[in-house]
Amino acid sequence: MRTGEPLPAVGEVLAALATGLWHWDTASELVTVDAEAARLLGLPAEPTTLTEAQTRARLHPVDWNEIAGVVGLAVAEDTLAEVRIRIMDGRGRVIRTVRSRSKPSYDPETRSFELIGTLQEVTEPTPGTPAGRTAVTGDWRRSREAFLLDAGRALAEARSTAEVLRVAAGLSMPGFSPDGLAVFGVSGDRLTIIGHHGHQPGDEDPFSHMSTVTDYPAAEVVRTGRAVYLSTPEQYKSRYPVTWPLAQHFHRQSWAFLPLTVAGRTMGAWMAAFTYPVAFTPDERSVLTTVARMLAQALSRAGVAESERELTDGLQRSMLPTLGPEIPGMSVAARYIPTGGGLQVGGDWYDMIPLPGGPPSGGGRIALVIGDVQGHDVRAAGLMGQLRIALRAYASEGHRPDAVLSRASRFLHGITNGGAEITDPRFATCLYVEADPETGVLEIARAGHPDPAIRMADGTVLMRPTAGGLPLGIDPDADYPTTTLALEPGETMLICTDGLIETGGHDLETGWQRIRTILEEHKGDLEELADALVQAVHGPSSHHTTGPLADRREDDIAVLLLSREGESCGCGDTVADPPKIRRTVLTVAQAEPERIAVARQQLRELLHDWTGADQVDSAVLLVSEMLTNVLVHTDADALLTAEVAGEPGERRMRVEVTDAGDDLPHKRHPGELASSGRGLLLIELLAETWGVDPRGEGKSIWFELYESDGDGDGSTAGSAVP
Repeated sequence: MRTGEPLPAVGEVLAALATGLWHWDTASELVTVDAEAARLLGLPAEPTTLTEAQTRARLHPVDWNEIAGVVGLAVAEDTLAEVRIRIMDGRGRVIRTVRSRSKPSYDPETRSFELIGTLQEVTEPTPGTPAGRTAVTGDWRRSREAFLLDAGRALAEARSTAEVLRVAAGLSMPGFSPDGLAVFGVSGDRLTIIGHHGHQPGDEDPFSHMSTVTDYPAAEVVRTGRAVYLSTPEQYKSRYPVTWPLAQHFHRQSWAFLPLTVAGRTMGAWMAAFTYPVAFTPDERSVLTTVARMLAQALSRAGVAESERELTDGLQRSMLPTLGPEIPGMSVAARYIPTGGGLQVGGDWYDMIPLPGGPPSGGGRIALVIGDVQGHDVRAAGLMGQLRIALRAYASEGHRPDAVLSRASRFLHGITNGGAEITDPRFATCLYVEADPETGVLEIARAGHPDPAIRMADGTVLMRPTAGGLPLGIDPDADYPTTTLALEPGETMLICTDGLIETGGHDLETGWQRIRTILEEHKGDLEELADALVQAVHGPSSHHTTGPLADRREDDIAVLLLSREGESCGCGDTVADPPKIRRTVLTVAQAEPERIAVARQQLRELLHDWTGADQVDSAVLLVSEMLTNVLVHTDADALLTAEVAGEPGERRMRVEVTDAGDDLPHKRHPGELASSGRGLLLIELLAETWGVDPRGEGKSIWFELYESDGDGDGSTAGSAVP
């Protein structure tokens, strides 16, 4: 071509360079190609218009899916879209590989893309070589997909900002891995450094609190929401001359700054810096963009979770009490573990309330409360706080345990069922214990809550069945009878919510058996026992209240332990080895014949390690007979007291039943068909020693058995003691 002649048409130049032109409008779903582009697609070399379906039939299906991602990335970054495409013939065979370069535009009204670009044939690299590990061969693509799956899984599992940053620092991208990372946040009009990796402490100082209008890549990304790629130090220095000196001394060769965007809002920027040159091909940009999106989502989730945990901690600290001053003669330990989901707040609570009438310095009567409001949500936590305050108020007014729970039930029913707008009524279980530290007497009222357990001085653990009523809030007029127990020196009472019992798939029976084993085998102090209980269920952790606690995932847990110190010798010191006595006391009222079965079970638990199994059976039979006689032949209630004393193998069992009746029992000689009259005969036959003692009001009948090394046959005739 001579100088001065007009330039040839663009199409002629491109055709001479074996480069075709094409135009794709996703709104009309049509693709227009010139003759060279048609030839490269395996069609006759003439201009034509194809539908998207016809075009897709000429392209490898994997590469067709690749185009959508590359186009979207190019629009977001306002760059060219470049992709390698395998062309297929009618039989599904690859006939050539072409490179497409285009400038896409996006119409938000029609949500469509328009692309005008070129097609040019390229040489297929040899598979297995570094050049061959591309999106075309599939090796690089498979590595990238595996990497993104692993990265997404790891970031999704991160629960805090620190964990997210550790995962990001450990990412090894296929074919290129940054050695320097930084995550920038935004506070007002300033950049903040959320975290960094691959830098020395203090390196972040010049970039902290940098204005978002500064001529710095991360600031530009935050302002515009578009990524910045700098392949060489020269590009960095040319585009950002003001802040280049800050980055120069890190001796990096390439940088990628990407927006951290969540729900259309740019919350910060992510920098990936490389010590070697990186071209930032479309595939590499696609990987970086995907990681940035996952990183933004993970940081957003972690931030929300940390805010929720901070709210939870404050809420729980404000609701859970301190255990107050020391109690002379008694010790108290408590633990609370919230549910693992949501805000980690729920309806379980405990409290310790000084009761009126005690000395100002403490040491008077106290009330221990434990309960569980229905539900594991914020409303349950709110109701728990209101109910706890109400219980404190009623107890501080001096009401007895039954009255405290009756008033609390009426209060809860009123705030959860009192208005037409209430659509979510709730109830609560509760156990209220009034304790006298001087005597060890416990008065217990129970509202649908699990019974307490007592660990005796020798390690024996007994469930203590107590009278009870409906859960609070169900019936505003419900009654809550009171049960009186005595906590002996060296004994410990456990009260807890059902989360401790039923966690791990256990029911009430198997859960209590697990707790019983922990109580019996523990040798440490009260705080260590509280830790042992929750750690055995969930493993060690550190949530709320004192001591190492435990994570949980099924239900909230509240635990209270009350221990009475051992007997004193009268000189101010505690007896080192108190007498080894275990005792249980139980009342059976005339209207409660079903408690005879409870008495039998209590006695078996008391004698769980007694050597003679036949003697245990004999004792259980005699207790049943004695209690039944009181209910049948008198109008009084029966009081059962069972005691085991001495060293194993040489112990004495004494069982006594007391009633207020005046008539003394006497032996009779019933005939073969008689249905009664054999009570004393059985006692005389099975007991080693027995007797009947008149009292000021009423009487008591008792028997004793002595432990032997072998199984007793229960056949030794007793001797009556008048």
